[in-house]
Amino acid sequence: MALKQSTGKRIGVTVVAWVVAFLIFFPILWTFITSFKSEVDAIAMPPKFLFFNWTLENYYAVQERSNYLKFAYNSIVLSIGANVVGLLIAVPAAWSMAFAPGKRTKDLLMWMLSTKMMPAVGALVPIYLIFRNLHLLDSLFGVGVVLLLINLPLLIWMLYTYFKEIPVDILEAARMDGASLLNEIVYVLTPMAVPGIASTMLLAVILSWNEAFWTLNLTTSNAAPLPAFIASYSAPEGFFWAKLSAASTLAIAPILILGWFSQKQLVRGLTFGAVK
Repeated sequence: MALKQSTGKRIGVTVVAWVVAFLIFFPILWTFITSFKSEVDAIAMPPKFLFFNWTLENYYAVQERSNYLKFAYNSIVLSIGANVVGLLIAVPAAWSMAFAPGKRTKDLLMWMLSTKMMPAVGALVPIYLIFRNLHLLDSLFGVGVVLLLINLPLLIWMLYTYFKEIPVDILEAARMDGASLLNEIVYVLTPMAVPGIASTMLLAVILSWNEAFWTLNLTTSNAAPLPAFIASYSAPEGFFWAKLSAASTLAIAPILILGWFSQKQLVRGLTFGAVK
């Protein structure tokens, strides 16, 4: 009887999980399907889910109108470059807070977390003026600095939690063997925290890839990433839903594929931390 209840419970939980997963994924699926519709079918009521004339004309139109590869290149450079530099700063910062904390370490961590609570629009005007005066508007370097500063508190906080789970005895043994501070971080701490570092990097890349507010306000053409590519298909004369869906599909495809293939690493790092 207990076995039947256990089996029934597992089936019920599985069904609920699949339903929730489908509801979460449905907007992406609907965007993908709409990208193969004509503009007339895209706004048809009632909506047409599968039975319509499938076409690739929206993808051809997007390719003719926009240089997708340029936008994709900017997104790759910004999302990866900013967060690689962020890791170079976050790893030693998290190490110092985890293994050599001071009286104000917790206050500093809370202050960094509090910066994520401020609405981005509250800092737009001063940052825009600073970028204008320094001639950093519409530059990869300028946008990369902003993305670095946005994700740095997240990088430090996540790495701090992973490093806290590493036994101090291991680091002390490395010091007794003559390891310097740099060798301790590079050859002892970092390899042990690879799952945490990888999941932190993946999450930061996803957040940077999807960042729209700053990229739309600080770029025009030269440094515009894929969020600007999508936004270019909302025109004053109205929304072209089919073409907008095609542009959105092209924009999310790379990061969606990356997330799909790295989901085990991401879940492992976010769930279990560095060392158990």
